[in-house]
Amino acid sequence: VLASLPLQVMLYFNVYYFLAWCLAEGMMLQLKYHLLAWHYQFLLVTTYLILSLAEGSRLYLGYLGNLQEK
Repeated sequence: VLASLPLQVMLYFNVYYFLAWCLAEGMMLQLKYHLLAWHYQFLLVTTYLILSLAEGSRLYLGYLGNLQEK
């Protein structure tokens, strides 16, 4: 098996840091959401969703690629 152990360890810890980031960012979004204008609300939620989906898919593909040697 040619899976990279250091990459797997970094991906493992990155998943937990990503979950902590999502929680913290979601709480901050909830606290300041009502104070912003509607267009900033839209941009903030859209950016949060895009970054969360992109990072989640990056971590998932990293796990798959490393464990399947791709």
